[in-house]
Amino acid sequence: MPVRDALNIARERNLDLVEVAPGAVPPVCRLMDYGRFKYEQAKKDRESRKGRKATLVREVRLRPRIGGQDLACKIRLVERLLTEGDKVKVTVFFRGREVTRPELGKKILQEVLNELKDKAVVDQPLVIEERSLSLFFSPPKATKKSEVEGSDAEDQDS
Repeated sequence: MPVRDALNIARERNLDLVEVAPGAVPPVCRLMDYGRFKYEQAKKDRESRKGRKATLVREVRLRPRIGGQDLACKIRLVERLLTEGDKVKVTVFFRGREVTRPELGKKILQEVLNELKDKAVVDQPLVIEERSLSLFFSPPKATKKSEVEGSDAEDQDS
């Protein structure tokens, strides 16, 4: 149908002529209320976003000369954040001349890694930035967790 005729029909029915498939030969158009169409699309997008849970990346900062009790407290904090379902970035910051001793930061991160090896999954290997070292942790998958809980229950029964 010629474009002029389609536009006349659209005006008679108080609708819009919308090009649906411009790449087709001939191009495909449709008569619709474009404002209502956009509203329905936005409504569907909102509904789909409602079901999603946004995962946060939380950051826990450490220093290379952190004490044992303070490190244990920070590790408990990381564990709590992981149980809440957030991803955690553990960062060791260097100030001043501490940057000349990156092995101290690696040692701290290795301790954190050893403590969390059963409770977290490492997303990225060690990230070395200018004045910091970082590791990214995420909570373990739910399927692994349920399998572990199931095996614990079997051990208790026997």
